[in-house]
Amino acid sequence: MITKSLHKRNSTLANSKRQLEILSNGIFQNGELPTFKNKIGETGQFPLKAKKLEILQINLGYMCNQVCEHCHVDAGPDRKEIMAKETMLQCLEVIKKTGAHTLDLTGGAPEMNPNFRWFVEEAVKAGIKDFIVRSNLTIIRANKKYHDLPEFFKKHNIHIVSSMPHWTRGKTDKQRGDGVFDASIETLKMLNKIGYGMPENNLRLDLVYNPSGAFLPANQNDLEKDFKKALLKDFDIHFHNLFAITNLPISRFLDYLIASENYEDYMYALVDAYNPVALENVMCTNTLSVSWDGYLYDCDFNQMLELPLNSKAKHISDYNELLLQGREIVVFQHCYGCTAGAGSSCQGTVT
Repeated sequence: MITKSLHKRNSTLANSKRQLEILSNGIFQNGELPTFKNKIGETGQFPLKAKKLEILQINLGYMCNQVCEHCHVDAGPDRKEIMAKETMLQCLEVIKKTGAHTLDLTGGAPEMNPNFRWFVEEAVKAGIKDFIVRSNLTIIRANKKYHDLPEFFKKHNIHIVSSMPHWTRGKTDKQRGDGVFDASIETLKMLNKIGYGMPENNLRLDLVYNPSGAFLPANQNDLEKDFKKALLKDFDIHFHNLFAITNLPISRFLDYLIASENYEDYMYALVDAYNPVALENVMCTNTLSVSWDGYLYDCDFNQMLELPLNSKAKHISDYNELLLQGREIVVFQHCYGCTAGAGSSCQGTVT
């Protein structure tokens, strides 16, 4: 099990340019597989354009209490990038005037930002309709200063979206680290106890599944049924929905693919599963991603690859919704991950 980020290990893949080189060369350079741009051109869908902004996703920092095997953020305890209060204030000004109805806080573990609670309280005042916090669950048990987070979330009616690779200890700990499964179960019980995830309760608790190996997720509805049955039977745990997300070939998952000699096979699988219908609803068309230092990206994955936004408004301080709407979305080979099969987004499948 890895214990350090790619950055801490001084891996060449910690450099986004190196990742882009890998995704440009080999089977894409020699024509064995079409580039994503050419693929969507074949179906007359290039260029991909942004629609009305609905979701503002803000990354509060790459610091995390876990070092998960397939993390596309390359997050971990050794990552020190944290959104400053000045940038948060700029985000709050945008939240007050944006047409987006959903605010989605992510990380790392967003709760580890020292100004997290202040930011949540100020953002709630702005009247966002759906306020999402993406929690890894274990952070709530990692330190006593986080133990009251469930009550804090309940007070502000926060929609919790939590990673849960599997309903078994072995598969979960393999992907996310020893002890993660037990800590996650303990936290889910805490959340259930105060109403989160319970039937007929509006305190939303959703789980996120992503495969533990070089394969695509199974049918989301079937996975949800299996998760609900197993967690209820074994632990008396309830949750609302399961989101199945495809692993994108970037950062630590790309490192895993190369180390396990699965990179080419995985890219073939993604391209073979390409679904032009899924492209119509990919998250980059209605979501804007804000990095810890305030820069704007089409999505969280483009943020990690440092693919700049195709707009004059490139930073939260330059935010202009009129400039951002209708922009041409920056695409690359990793985008096959969001258009494979039923499609993939931070809200699960898209078709």
